[in-house]
Amino acid sequence: MLIEYIQRAMSQAVYKELEDGTFCGEILDCPGTIAFGQTLQECQAELQSVLEGWLLVKIRHGDTLPVIEGLNLNKAMPEAEKIA
Repeated sequence: MLIEYIQRAMSQAVYKELEDGTFCGEILDCPGTIAFGQTLQECQAELQSVLEGWLLVKIRHGDTLPVIEGLNLNKAMPEAEKIA
């Protein structure tokens, strides 16, 4: 489910070429996820890495995640039954 969330978020990434010929990318629904690269491919790879780190921090702190294309990671996971 997390991999699908990352894929959906990455599909919403916005990229632009900067004046110096490098690239900048960001995911608007995930505030603070921004990356730069010498090439578009480098920027895309860096942005995915930034997104993964962003998600880990948000999850660890219990922050609410944005719903991406209907995929909601905020739903509580069912508790595992305790084995006596």
